[in-house]
Amino acid sequence: MEDSNTIRIPSVQMEAEFTRILLKHGFREDKARSCASLFTNNTVDGILSHGVNRFPRFVKYVISGFIDVDAEPMLVHSSGAVEQWNGNLGPGPLNAFKSTERAMELARNSGIGCVALSNTNHWMRGGTYGWKAAKAGFVFIGWTNTIGLMPAWGATDNKLGNNPLVIAVPYGDEAIVLDMAMSQYSYGKMETKALDHSMLDFPGGYNSSNELTCDPTEILGSKRPLPIGFWKGSGLTLLLDILAAILSGGLSTSDISKKKDESGVSQVFIAFDVSKLGNFPSIQNTISEIIADYKESVPVDEKSNIRYPGEQILKIRVANLQEGILVNREVWNEVMDLG
Repeated sequence: MEDSNTIRIPSVQMEAEFTRILLKHGFREDKARSCASLFTNNTVDGILSHGVNRFPRFVKYVISGFIDVDAEPMLVHSSGAVEQWNGNLGPGPLNAFKSTERAMELARNSGIGCVALSNTNHWMRGGTYGWKAAKAGFVFIGWTNTIGLMPAWGATDNKLGNNPLVIAVPYGDEAIVLDMAMSQYSYGKMETKALDHSMLDFPGGYNSSNELTCDPTEILGSKRPLPIGFWKGSGLTLLLDILAAILSGGLSTSDISKKKDESGVSQVFIAFDVSKLGNFPSIQNTISEIIADYKESVPVDEKSNIRYPGEQILKIRVANLQEGILVNREVWNEVMDLG
């Protein structure tokens, strides 16, 4: 909702400002434009938490030396359709783009491709890479580990990463994209809600009194977000961390948490070339039938719609491109101060 605390920024202006700032902080022009495009597109899609809101932190990591703007990922081991790469602490989004593209290239040759990436940085919005692969015709599964941000089920201290998981499937001209953190609400979502002084729709974690709360500020203060599915989410988070570390040969959440700040994370990118499957001609029809049945669900609230993952983003994208992106004024001022 537009008010005195917000400002509308056209996407073209936002991307131009991001590019200008990144160039000032040592990015080569092609890298600056790629990163600026990613941060802008994330914001256009309504993911402000890993778009404009996250941009100042990204630049501060560059200034602090956590991100090497000149680094390039390097192949360290190959076995068939599985490769291990070292991100050399380069910009996380650029490393993730290259890993996604390489996984798709491997899949074109073998039907499936897996790139496991060590020693990289935050990839920002994981769904970016799911959309990229699915719109190119690939099924995509990817995940990353993180610094310790969440307690195991039944614990109070943060031994688990939030370890976002992405699953994407081509659907018509667009895609079905599940992009989820392992906590009920991601830290980015809670930070955005806190900026807007609004509550969560459902309890997202514990306050300092060990009570479940919908207040994002209280959860950010206690650092005790609630795992999705309680103990099930806790177990899934643990296994995603183990797989990211052993497949990439990189750091685990435990290792990353010993650092001053989050860097050197491990990630996995898997692509399937569905055009090589025997049932390829009928795949889109199968998906359409599944979605049609899904849409016949009876909603609890007659005014609500049952949406598949990623569906709402398509509407948000169109609105933001037409009307400009509604941004927190304080955040935009912080961005402009970087330049």
